[in-house]
Amino acid sequence: MIPLRDNNPRTTTPYVTWGLIGLNTLVFLNEVLMGAYGMRTFVVHFGLLPARISDLLYQGAPIWYPGVYVPFLTSMFLHGGWWHLGGNMLYLYVFGDNVEDVLGHVRFLLFYLVCGVGASLAHFLVYPSSMVPVVGASGAIAGVLGAYILIFPRARVLTLVPIFFFLQFLELPAQLLLGIWFLMQFFNGFLSLGPVGMAGGGVAWWAHIGGFLLGIGLAAVLPKRRRQRVIYL
Repeated sequence: MIPLRDNNPRTTTPYVTWGLIGLNTLVFLNEVLMGAYGMRTFVVHFGLLPARISDLLYQGAPIWYPGVYVPFLTSMFLHGGWWHLGGNMLYLYVFGDNVEDVLGHVRFLLFYLVCGVGASLAHFLVYPSSMVPVVGASGAIAGVLGAYILIFPRARVLTLVPIFFFLQFLELPAQLLLGIWFLMQFFNGFLSLGPVGMAGGGVAWWAHIGGFLLGIGLAAVLPKRRRQRVIYL
């Protein structure tokens, strides 16, 4: 299912959401310009490599050592391909503006970063010995989805849905669309549990799960801006 837009009007300009989309795009363009070998080296260096962090911690490195904490921040701005980038930015574009509208620009930026770090931490705790570098904004965006489903469960989202061999445009309630999305992450996350280092066959399911649950928790306690009441039909 591919969300295209929601019917949830905003009251402010989503500068942070647009800025994050622009920053992620610029970083990926920089990766592409490095060439295949340079891109792989860049990803290994700045992506989240759980085994490397585990090794540093085992050797006694403190958590404030750059090699330990920096990858949790930098990895959320890297992507492995155009489809990876495009899918993540589409979800951020559709759902990020309304969450930013409610939280405010500064709180939303902090919320996004905390969810990204928390999502990466969830993946690290499940696969501490993985030799596969993890990159992508999906953990942070999962946090945005968690906040959205809590704050706007009845908002309707125009969604491209494959039904057998056909594609249909359907308006789905956010709680249904994002609920199905989370159940898919949860199901695949448990299926991915296996030999250490496999990391879910290329998808960091547990980062998605952790980010989503963290987003719900933070959205429940963070102060919110007043906004006009919307009735969803």
